[in-house]
Amino acid sequence: MSLLTPDSGLLFWMLLTFGIVVFILAKYGFPVIVKMVEERKQYINDSLIMAEKARTELDKVKAEGEAIMDEARKEHLKLMQETAKTQEALINEAKEKAAIEADKLIADAKIRIQEEKNEALREVRRQVAELSVDIAEKVIKNKLSEEKEQVEMINRLLDEINISKS
Repeated sequence: MSLLTPDSGLLFWMLLTFGIVVFILAKYGFPVIVKMVEERKQYINDSLIMAEKARTELDKVKAEGEAIMDEARKEHLKLMQETAKTQEALINEAKEKAAIEADKLIADAKIRIQEEKNEALREVRRQVAELSVDIAEKVIKNKLSEEKEQVEMINRLLDEINISKS
């Protein structure tokens, strides 16, 4: 017997054993293995479909989030513009009120100044009149000691009154 060539009896039993093992595997082993492979394949396909749905949902949520952020930015910008307009309106209103108040104060001050000026002029005129009367009284007392001078003075004053009236 040679080591490289097997005996025919041994070959028969080896083929018979191999056939039985293949038959048992084909009957009981391969269907279970194929079923497990199919289940695994289905699980992978389902996982891929779920991953695709999740990615689609994530993209949708991301788009909605961006839309909400854009809307929030627009709303923020709108609020900032309204705030700026309101602030500007308040500033303008305050300026107008201040200008009106300043004009009123200036007008009141002008009226007071004019009244004080008129009062001062009346006072000066009164004092000038008093001084004039005092001076005239003293001058007349000195000059009009005679009757002739008194008549001349009266005539001259009447002429001056007539000239100033005409």
